[in-house]
Amino acid sequence: MGVAGAAGCVGSGRESGGGTSASIAILSAGSLQNALTNGLEPAVDVPVTIEAHGSATVARMIAEGKRDPDIVSVADVALFEQPLSPAWHSVFTSNAVVLAYNPDTEGGQRLADAGKKRWYEPLANGAVDIGRTDPKQDPLGYRALFMLELASRYYDDASNLEERVLENDQIYPETALISQFETGSIDAAIAYRSMAVERGYEYIDLPDEIDLSNPQYDEEWYATVSYSLPNGREIQGGPISYGSTIRRMSDAALEVFDVHTTGSYLDEHGFVQREQFPTFEGAVPERVMEAVGRASGANTSAKQPDSRSNAARSANQSRQRTAPIEQSSAVSDITVLL
Repeated sequence: MGVAGAAGCVGSGRESGGGTSASIAILSAGSLQNALTNGLEPAVDVPVTIEAHGSATVARMIAEGKRDPDIVSVADVALFEQPLSPAWHSVFTSNAVVLAYNPDTEGGQRLADAGKKRWYEPLANGAVDIGRTDPKQDPLGYRALFMLELASRYYDDASNLEERVLENDQIYPETALISQFETGSIDAAIAYRSMAVERGYEYIDLPDEIDLSNPQYDEEWYATVSYSLPNGREIQGGPISYGSTIRRMSDAALEVFDVHTTGSYLDEHGFVQREQFPTFEGAVPERVMEAVGRASGANTSAKQPDSRSNAARSANQSRQRTAPIEQSSAVSDITVLL
């Protein structure tokens, strides 16, 4: 069974005589937890243990020897450059920055009325109480800053949006961000699309040039913005990329990894999928390529245009509220990247 944010140490699934595993341990980014528990776990025959934290916390736990999972998945592939540095990894899904909102509040309705073309006006005028996460502590936080800076370039009459929109009292923990709708603390939130989909809230889809979802706009748009963390590390803008690798190879781990990185459950949970996913970096074992149905040498990571499904792109301004996907305990994807 999946265990979210488990306090105990996640160990590895060990091979038994038949080449299967008693349990495959996955240590993942918090933003993947609901999808893994409610989408991946029911789709595999192998028992899976899931522990989820902020992506940099995941990386530190492994680097410091506090966790020893079979599979590790993070929300930022930069963490596979340091501190983890695995021999190979896959890039298997993406996400998009959106404006989730509560249409039952006056501010939320103002945002809905403004729509995709004018959403920044009520935000800049202070007519919407907006929530976001802390850029010092989690990637969504600095991706929100990236989005606002890019929007200031994209729209002719939306200069200096960061200065006009941001306030210190807007910051909430990621796991508490969307739940502020229920308390009435905020009208809207700068969030991941998957967060809005999983919780059943309406949201405004932003242009590809500013939502960090489409590799086609990486060099010309995303890479032009950056954020300096308190430790001095500079994070450059780029397409949101989730990565995964197998640390302990086994038949059971390969079975889980295959569904984890190729399964349709990711699209159902609001993640951004592209036809080329998964792509691979590094010295990918032939067993892995065979497991995911790729020939040896097919580990390209070339940038390609976004190919989200028509259903995912059909609404120009907002999405209608649907029943939220069943969730288990919320797990934070907040951490200071060190």
